[in-house]
Amino acid sequence: MNLHTPISREVRTDWTRDEVAALFDLPFADLMFAAQTVHRTHFDPNAVQLSTLLSIKTGGCPEDCGYCSQSASAETGLKAEKLMDVEAVLSEARAAKDAGSGRFCMGAAWRSPKDRDMPAIVEMVKGVRAMGLETCMTLGMLTADQSKQLAEAGLDYYNHNIDTSPENYANVITTRTFEDRIETLENVRSAGINVCSGGIVGMGETRSDRVGFLHALATLPHHPESVPINALVPVKGTVLGDMLADTPLAKIDEIEFVRTVAVARILMPESMVRLSAGRESMSDAAQAMCFMAGANSIFTGDRLLTTPNAGDSKDAALFARLGVHPMELAAPALATA
Repeated sequence: MNLHTPISREVRTDWTRDEVAALFDLPFADLMFAAQTVHRTHFDPNAVQLSTLLSIKTGGCPEDCGYCSQSASAETGLKAEKLMDVEAVLSEARAAKDAGSGRFCMGAAWRSPKDRDMPAIVEMVKGVRAMGLETCMTLGMLTADQSKQLAEAGLDYYNHNIDTSPENYANVITTRTFEDRIETLENVRSAGINVCSGGIVGMGETRSDRVGFLHALATLPHHPESVPINALVPVKGTVLGDMLADTPLAKIDEIEFVRTVAVARILMPESMVRLSAGRESMSDAAQAMCFMAGANSIFTGDRLLTTPNAGDSKDAALFARLGVHPMELAAPALATA
């Protein structure tokens, strides 16, 4: 693949790994041009959605995800907390809307929600949606019945990341399988909820793993409507945080990160590509290149669940320098069953 190879602007789910690898291998300028061309076909190139992420139940998760400070097996000193009260969550959502967010995401450190937790979760969804905000939740694995309850409550998006390539998955998590992740995505899709699924780069994986990660998403029967691309925030006391500490692998090269965003945009042209965790350690130039590569959503505020995040004032200043404006909230597209 080279500059003279046409890049499809249409939605495809039949990408091969060789095609994905060839995109990664393009000269950087050619890749950026192709990604920006695809992006402009489907989105306003100067509009970025502002989202807010709230931890509604922190810590004590029985999963052993190597990157996560909320795992019960991690030695981070994080205290496990109970599920927040509904009204406390709604108060946070109001504040997020007042600060300019159009999307409110709620995350709970669970392997999967218990049935006794569902009534409160449903009320949170209904309350946040009534404010005119896009709603998203990430609660771990879902059954078909739980997915149906969330759909009936009006949940717009459900986040469940595949994290990395199928081949690398067991190196990161052992308490559930890659196939478990896919099953939850299928349950969510079947219930009529939009899918939010992406992953984390900078976990010591190879480029081949990054190819495999994006290939897995881009060859699902329907692309996720939302694709978060996270850069690992190494936390002391987590498996990966300790393993990668003081090594060159502790931080992914910014150019390689931008390449990952650009390839995601080309492979999934109609998806929202979300520049998620890790922004607090990125230069303004790297973030600007991510927007040029097709990222069109960020999380605002000072924290993402339990890790630091670039703050609202810093984001506003960057937007002003780039001539970028917050995306106006529109009703989310219906999920394709």
